Parts: sequence; C-alpha cells; structure tokens
Amino acid sequence: MLSKRIIPCLDVRDGKLTKGIKFKGNVDIGDPVEMAAFYYEQGADELVFYDITASSDARNIMIDVVRRVAETIFMPFSVGGGLRTVSDMYAVLAAGAEKVSVNSSAVQNPHIISEGARQFGSQCVVLGMDVLKVGASPATPSGYEMVIHGGRKRMGIDALAWAKEAQERGAGEICLNSIDADGTRTGYELALTRMISQAVSIPVIASGGAGVPQHLADVLTMGQADAALIASMTHYGDYTVAQIKQYLHDQGLPVRLYW
Repeated sequence: MLSKRIIPCLDVRDGKLTKGIKFKGNVDIGDPVEMAAFYYEQGADELVFYDITASSDARNIMIDVVRRVAETIFMPFSVGGGLRTVSDMYAVLAAGAEKVSVNSSAVQNPHIISEGARQFGSQCVVLGMDVLKVGASPATPSGYEMVIHGGRKRMGIDALAWAKEAQERGAGEICLNSIDADGTRTGYELALTRMISQAVSIPVIASGGAGVPQHLADVLTMGQADAALIASMTHYGDYTVAQIKQYLHDQGLPVRLYW
C-alpha cells in the first residue's frame, strides 16, 4: 500500500502567510518562507503554496516568494493562484516548484489542464477544487458546487462532474477543499471526499477541517483520500507533523516516518 501523505498548506496573501475560516476573516500569521522551512524540518511529505488573491485580483502569482521557498526546502511542493496560461505554469516550475495547481482558471478555461499536461506531464498538473455543499439539483446532482476566486464566485457546476472531466483532460491529482469545513477544525468533509475519491483513479488530497490527528485518520480511511492537507492545527502549534504521523502510524496507516 502506498504511504499516505501529510501536506501542510501555506495560504499566502500580500507575501504573508494567512489563515481564515470558510474562506473569510483571514488573519496574517507569519512568513511563508520561514514556515516552509519549519515544515520541511518536521518531515512533511510535500507542501502546497496558494497565492489566495491572485485570481480574484487578476494578477500574476508572486514568483519571488515561490523562488525563495524553493531555495529553502528540499521536498516536493505545488503552487497555485493566478496561473492562467502554460507560460504561467512554466514560470512557477522554473522557479522551483514540482507541480502547478490550477483552480479558477481551469473552471473558466478547461483547456489549460490538457495543455499543461501535454507540455509538462500529468504528474505536474494538480486540479484545485473549492467546493460548496448546496444540495442536489438539476445543475448540481451531486449536491456540491464549484466555487472560484477564493470562494467568491459560485459557478453552478457540479463538483463530481468537474472532477471526472478534469481527470479526462489530463489532471494528475486533485486537491479537494471543502469550503464548509475550511478552517473549522471540526473534521474533513468525509462524504464529499469519499464521493470524489471513488469516482476518479488519480490521487485525491483532502483539504479543509483538520483539527486533531483523528480527523486525518478518518479522511484517509473512511474518506478514502490518498493524502491530507493540514493548516490551522499545525500553524498555531497545536500539533507537529511528527506527532500527526506517529498517531497515524500507531493507527496502522502507512506513513513515512523520518525520525
């Protein structure tokens, strides 16, 4: 069985690490480069870096911050936010990232997924999905809707259908973020995660809601996720990556232990 990955998420706004709840009320909490180094030293498997206002502000991602992170850590990391073209993807990869994450731009222009996969390989292209629970309807039969621009714009697109389409277009991985659970520390959205995980054959990273190590165990088993994103529970010092991994190991889950 493949090891389950634990992936800290760095949301960056105006060059600073920030965190909110349900995509609102963001508070700046530190320097993203220093935090990246901190997580690297703790034994995180990967890192995710999101420039959370690049798409809504219609600007390019902060390449200088990406480059500084790449110079600081020696583990895979993906970068998202404001990537609208293959040239944008190339700039991020050239700055040192291993993967690019497309979210808003992919919903608005799905061809960017296939173009990126063709140019760099599917393993480099991560589909970011910001999903809101809305209840089943003709437009959203799964009961979950795609939202873009950092939770600001609902699209009326069914999340399950979009995940399947993105895989067909060449996405190599999905980072699935529940807006309803984001920052709440009450647990991941298990039903959503399980539904998407069962519908696609590419890895699914669960995101949104982690508060205690048991939440990760739940989403990696009942939610059938391949990896779990963490933020608040480690950003604020409640747990370390090492403590989380040891807990998962003790629960019988396959994780990489570095100590």
